Amino acid sequence: MPSAAPFKAFLIRQDEGKVVGGFTEMTEAELGPGEVTIRVAYSSVNYKDALAATGVGRIIRRYPCIGGIDLSGTVIASADVRFAPGDKVLATSYDIGVAHHGGYAEFARIPANWVLKLPAGLTLKDAMALGTAGFTAGLGIVRMEENGLKPANGPVIVTGATGGVGSLAIDMLSGLGYQVVALTGKETEKDYLLGLGAQEVLLRQSLDLAKIKPLGKETWAGAVDNLGGDVLAWIASTMKQGGTIASIGLAASMSLNTTVAPFILRGACLLGIDSGYIGEPYRSGVWRRLTADLRPRHLAAMTHTISFADLPKVFDDFIQARVKGRIVVTVGGE
Repeated sequence: MPSAAPFKAFLIRQDEGKVVGGFTEMTEAELGPGEVTIRVAYSSVNYKDALAATGVGRIIRRYPCIGGIDLSGTVIASADVRFAPGDKVLATSYDIGVAHHGGYAEFARIPANWVLKLPAGLTLKDAMALGTAGFTAGLGIVRMEENGLKPANGPVIVTGATGGVGSLAIDMLSGLGYQVVALTGKETEKDYLLGLGAQEVLLRQSLDLAKIKPLGKETWAGAVDNLGGDVLAWIASTMKQGGTIASIGLAASMSLNTTVAPFILRGACLLGIDSGYIGEPYRSGVWRRLTADLRPRHLAAMTHTISFADLPKVFDDFIQARVKGRIVVTVGGE
């Protein structure tokens, strides 16, 4: 790509203190530092992307910034011997799309340590159908397994069940043989969640979160929590002896008002899942498992693909919780 050739990018900037996102033309010279230049094929839309693009959340740490925390594509130039022109690669998390130009552009330049070769068995589109959401769900399951979680231990609850991480976690856990209970506020999505492998759908509005006991009825061997707040407090109080919780998100609240009782009397463990900056060997290891025993069986069914031009239309749907599953953005395509 000639350095002066313009390409299309979705750029997020500040205009008199207001966050504004829109398409523009940029050149390779305007890309950030990094050893690997990539022709972007696909990106994805995550809740974090919507917060960044709309300014609803204080996600962007530098302006202007090309959005998109995920990308997959083909290497066109590399100053790192681990990558060569023609390699199929993916990159997720780290500072991509929040403090370093991201995947919502036809070209990206990324630090080599943030880039992975596309695992065998995945297409570039598959990689983005998984994206940060799939990596996060997979990492949470791996960490819980390391903490002793097994299918025989009992049921696992997944909150924020219709979201990207929730949908993928249900599918993965069910495929591993776990009894999965999906917690959602969307009664209309019961069939969707059962179709992913949930054995039971529990409505969030059925919980009495105003009266959370320090120790409730022992129910869950494991939990994947995307919400935080009172839901996470309720989960902690109802964990089985030796149960393990993967704390992944804060869609409901950043606060956690609980007691130490579940942790010192039942040996429950609260695991923080940092999918943003965790490095090797976890990163490659989780991606390998995403092509094997953690590979979702219903990935295509839970994925909706949009054109690059339609990208701005979906951000508000995320903010208003109208999205289920995964959204892949066709930037350049295969």
